[in-house]
Amino acid sequence: MALNPSREWLEEFDRVTLAANATISQDPGLAAVVTRSNRANLVYFASAMLRTPGDPVPPNLSAHTLRMARDLVRRGLDASALEVYRIGHNVAWRRWTEIAFELTSDPEELRELLDVPFRSANEFVDATLAGIAAQMQAEYEELTQDIGAQRRKIVELILDDAPISRERAEARLGYLFDRPHTAAIIWYDEPDDDPAGLDEAVDLFSQAVGCPRPLTVMASAATRWIWVKDVAALTPEQIREVQDKTPDVRIAIGSTASGIEGFRRSHFDALTTQRMMARLRSRQRIAFFTDVQMVALLTENPYGADDFIRTTLGDFESASPMLHMTVLTFIKAECNASRAAKLLYTHRNTVLHRLETAQRLLPRPLDHTIVEVAVAIEALQWRGKRTSAAVEFPTEQQSMSAAQR
Repeated sequence: MALNPSREWLEEFDRVTLAANATISQDPGLAAVVTRSNRANLVYFASAMLRTPGDPVPPNLSAHTLRMARDLVRRGLDASALEVYRIGHNVAWRRWTEIAFELTSDPEELRELLDVPFRSANEFVDATLAGIAAQMQAEYEELTQDIGAQRRKIVELILDDAPISRERAEARLGYLFDRPHTAAIIWYDEPDDDPAGLDEAVDLFSQAVGCPRPLTVMASAATRWIWVKDVAALTPEQIREVQDKTPDVRIAIGSTASGIEGFRRSHFDALTTQRMMARLRSRQRIAFFTDVQMVALLTENPYGADDFIRTTLGDFESASPMLHMTVLTFIKAECNASRAAKLLYTHRNTVLHRLETAQRLLPRPLDHTIVEVAVAIEALQWRGKRTSAAVEFPTEQQSMSAAQR
């Protein structure tokens, strides 16, 4: 009787199970695949019960069922979509119970008709769903690798300025180029770190800057390239949450520019920033190209950079970070002591006293070497062998506390 249900019952069975997932029910092709699989499970289980009553029923992992797992993944569904099978199991079990009561009213017969198949059906459904979920995971990993490899190949063609049309690239990547782009590189220093942390950082970064659908490329197991579009000028405050939640991740952020050429330039700027951080063994974990452009150019030759810092700063190289910050702030304030004092939240006389101290340590007068000293201090702040840890994103309160110290 279970192997020969009425057409009306089958239609009701299909309707109830598909209603459990709107994505499946609204996709005719996918609905047909899932309906066929659900019905096949009914026949598979009932046939096993008829053939060897009471024996465990092995999971139904036929080629058709495993192909269905692939279809679910290709439609962007995860294992939660398998809830339709639980619903189908409940509907089918109600029908089994109805059949049992149609056949007998004897308590012992009912117990045997219901108890043994109930346990077997639960085990069958659990094992079948576990097998489908495992296949879906394997399909997802394969799909991710395929898509990731294709995406990286297209992006590399664009970065190499290869002859690929903008329209084709946009269609393949799902990303528009006629917008302002900001590129970033997110990576681990240690390649053995959990790659899930990188993906979390990518999500946090895109959320922080207001771009829910960035273009992401897996450059390597420990590196992600990312582009966000149509975002306002990025600030350290926007990236702070990424820094706090993924402390082992490092981020280099390029400039913002438009079009395919801007897409390339922003990435190369981010790459320059990343290389500078690695070259200088910088302790800072987040850097903007706009902040380090001059330092990056200067330090392409690390030995030359060390020599420049040493000859420009002399004994001032080993001065306290507070003294370095005072001189740099003074220079950026157009050598106006009063303005620098306001920026440092300290008294003008304190700034003047610190400048006198710095002047005694510098090998040449500051007013003759303003540009060189500023660049040398900037480079020193990024260099990894600093004598004290750098403040990555100082707030006004932190700057004031440092100045007071």
